[in-house]
Amino acid sequence: MSAALTLALLCTPGFAEHHDAEPIALFDGSSLSGWTPVLSNDDVDPATVWSAKDGVLSCTGRPSGYIKTERSFKNYKLSVKWRWTGNPGNNGVLVHATTPNALGVWPKCQEVQLAHENAGDFWVIGSEIKIPLEGVPGYEDMVRGRRHLNFVDGAENPAGEWNEMTVICRDATITVLVNGRLVNYGFDSSVTEGSVCLQSEGAPIEYKDIVLIPLHDGE
Repeated sequence: MSAALTLALLCTPGFAEHHDAEPIALFDGSSLSGWTPVLSNDDVDPATVWSAKDGVLSCTGRPSGYIKTERSFKNYKLSVKWRWTGNPGNNGVLVHATTPNALGVWPKCQEVQLAHENAGDFWVIGSEIKIPLEGVPGYEDMVRGRRHLNFVDGAENPAGEWNEMTVICRDATITVLVNGRLVNYGFDSSVTEGSVCLQSEGAPIEYKDIVLIPLHDGE
């Protein structure tokens, strides 16, 4: 990402965090309390897919599905740490999730991609979002159907190491950082409130330190 584009994003309304409220730990480190599992196969016991121990939330990746917070959130900073425990694959963090089964098992939402070497891409699921690259050479290649590519390569740590994603949602904007690097920014999101979800999408993965900080309205 160019220095000019980075500066433009930092000056964009909705990017700044302003004053924060008290953090909310979405994962208690030992259970799925506060989360509801949804799987594409109703015959599978969610306990065989998702498990919690010693501060780590483990997911086998199969079958496809997700866990969603029982609470709905709007205007917040979300931090999630993740790592691949086998061959790295596909996965994602869903924000502003609402209507179930908008696309197969997936709810209406904005997906912030965790797929290996593509962390930070947006995938719209029954929703819309824009990225601030119109007029930039190669813009047409950055939006491919439902996928809006991130701006930065090489932000992820090697497979097997922990990574951290930060997603800042303010009104209709979504800002994404991976390991502290600004990788994507979206605006005019058609969804602005809903559950936070973690996907199960084919590859074993672990999550930890899942923390949400509400951002005060109107600041």
